[in-house]
Parts: sequence; structure tokens; C-alpha cells
Amino acid sequence: QVQLVESGGGLVQTGGSLRLSCVASGPIFSNYAMGWFRQAPGKEREFVAAISRSGGNTYYVDSVKGRFTISRDNAKKTVYLQMNSLKPEDTAVYYCAARSGVALTATPIMYTYWGQGTQVTVSS
Repeated sequence: QVQLVESGGGLVQTGGSLRLSCVASGPIFSNYAMGWFRQAPGKEREFVAAISRSGGNTYYVDSVKGRFTISRDNAKKTVYLQMNSLKPEDTAVYYCAARSGVALTATPIMYTYWGQGTQVTVSS
């Protein structure tokens, strides 16, 4: 069983930055590929970024490429999402998720464990 706890959300102006963190507890963190998703009110959950177990491979949705960076520190059992040049359309609840497979995927059902989410609000 893996438990995930996100933090770092908040209110920021357009063009600002935030860094989200997701701390894992439970079995060996490095066994899990990690992903970040987001969900805006009235919309489906959307893939944002994923990172491989070693951190050597990453994958982003086109809308955040060049602005967001996913990284991980396996010693700290933590995955990060650095978000720069934020836009109002980035406003959502952000979730981290873990899966035991090797491949990076944008499909939510492929992730086994989820955090409770952290709110990110970007004001215009």
C-alpha cells in the first residue's frame, strides 16, 4: 500500500510559479512510476506529466511543455512538479499518482495509488 500526500498548492498571479510536492509512504518508492494529473471544476481529470522510476524519462501533455518540470528524489520518496509561467487555465486540483509498471502513461486508470489533491488557482 502506497500513501501519497501532495502539498504546495495555492493562489498565484498569471505568470507566477509554484512547486508542488508529493511525499510517498509505504513500499519502495523507486519501484513506482509517478504522474501528476489535474482536474478543473466540471472537467475530466487530465494528465499533466509523468516520470519513470529512475527519473531518467519524463512525459508531458503538450499544454505544459516548456513551463512545467517533473522530477523526483527517491531518497526522499518525493516527486515534484515545478510550474512556471502559470496561466488561468492551469487552475485545478492537482493530484499525484503512482503505478508499478515501467511504461509512462497518461491514462488515469493505469495508476493504482492517488493522493488527495492540492488546489492551484491562477488569477488573471
